[in-house]
Amino acid sequence: MIKTPYSQQTLPPDLPGDHSKRLKFITVVATLGGLLFGYDTGVINGALEPMKIDLGLDSFKQGLVVSILIFGAAIGALVAGKLADRFGRKSNMFLLAIIFIVSTTACALAPSWKFLAFARFILGFAVGGASVTVPIYLAELSPYEKRGSLVTQNELMIIVGQFSSFIINAIIFNIWGEHLFIWRYMLVVAVIPAIILLFGMHWMPKSPRWLVSQNRFNEALEVLKKVRNKRRALAEIEEINIITKQEGKSNLSGWKMFKTPWVRKLILIGCGLGFFQQLSGINSIMYYGTQVLQQAGLTNKVAIVANTFNGLFSLFGILVGLFLINKINRRKMLISGFVLTTLFHLLVGFSAALLPESTIKAYCIMIFIIGFVFSMQGTIGPLVWLLLAEIFPLKIRSFAVGFCVLVLWLSNACVAFFFPLMVEVFGISNSFFVFFGLGLIAIWFTFKMVPETRGKTLEEFEEEFKNKYSIIDKI
Repeated sequence: MIKTPYSQQTLPPDLPGDHSKRLKFITVVATLGGLLFGYDTGVINGALEPMKIDLGLDSFKQGLVVSILIFGAAIGALVAGKLADRFGRKSNMFLLAIIFIVSTTACALAPSWKFLAFARFILGFAVGGASVTVPIYLAELSPYEKRGSLVTQNELMIIVGQFSSFIINAIIFNIWGEHLFIWRYMLVVAVIPAIILLFGMHWMPKSPRWLVSQNRFNEALEVLKKVRNKRRALAEIEEINIITKQEGKSNLSGWKMFKTPWVRKLILIGCGLGFFQQLSGINSIMYYGTQVLQQAGLTNKVAIVANTFNGLFSLFGILVGLFLINKINRRKMLISGFVLTTLFHLLVGFSAALLPESTIKAYCIMIFIIGFVFSMQGTIGPLVWLLLAEIFPLKIRSFAVGFCVLVLWLSNACVAFFFPLMVEVFGISNSFFVFFGLGLIAIWFTFKMVPETRGKTLEEFEEEFKNKYSIIDKI
């Protein structure tokens, strides 16, 4: 049991019951947004080669078609964050499901690269919106004891989506590989989970914390009773209500949040987390893994099959992360993740620079890339999304997360756009040495700046952080 410093009440334990099963079902439906996020970002990896030939894409057009989804995601994250604060997390997910369906269909039917780029930009809006809305929705519905593992299930579904895209790409390529239009089949598959999400959200509850922020106290209590035992629901609603009233007296809203020093610090931390997660280079592998393996020395057909190991070990990594995330402090796990990924960057760089051209060199690079992907997806990947969903005050949570995810997606876009050019100009070895240098800075940033959130309610962390840094600012 935990005693909150501002309510002076003790939260009773969240004992197992029917509400636990209900929360698991809600998590499965909500994380279909994560599945779509993963599939739509990963599918381009295998679809790009036939798409390039079918639509006549040069290096610039390839980079634009890949990265424009990410620019759309950056805008979608910010706009969806604002909409989620105003209209609610559930309403946002309805809207996003519709955008997923329409834009995915448009991508699959695109008659030209310009139309495809526009459709992928709109699809990116949905991907960015889902990246903000789903983790917040889960964090606000979860008991603090299970928040880490439940929110991280969204990252699991992102990885499942990416892995599924690799598997589906490989199957379609090996069956219909001689047809240039196979990339259209690869893209359109994503319509199926989008339709399930659209209908599934009809039975999902609204976020109890968002309802309290709208002064809909009784509705919030009814939702909590569906996902907690009764005693815990009554105690928790009181805790949420107290901190929400305190926030109501503050000037926290929209862009005004930058005027509050302790909130500015949180935003700096959130933006830094998003920046360094993406500058680890994970999406250079998720988007261009097949091309990297080809340049390392594998044939096209072997590379597209070998790339599925990146998806498989992403899945293994997130499963290990799910097992550990409620057992190890967030900071310790995050620092360990950056140390491991930085080490694998160095190994890939040395392998590409020092080993003679051979099959052995290609497989060494592949093994070290797999090690990097496993380490990344077991630590940094889920932890950044979890921390973003945990650290911000309720009143501005979606908008603040949206702003930080805007930085994350813009960083992602830079990697997606410049990585092919960087490899072409500098080679694989020097490209990964750049990631190594950025990894060292990330380790320093995490050690110096990132707070611990494990074992605390969202309200308790907010009060603790505010009190600590408000005092420092006054000094």
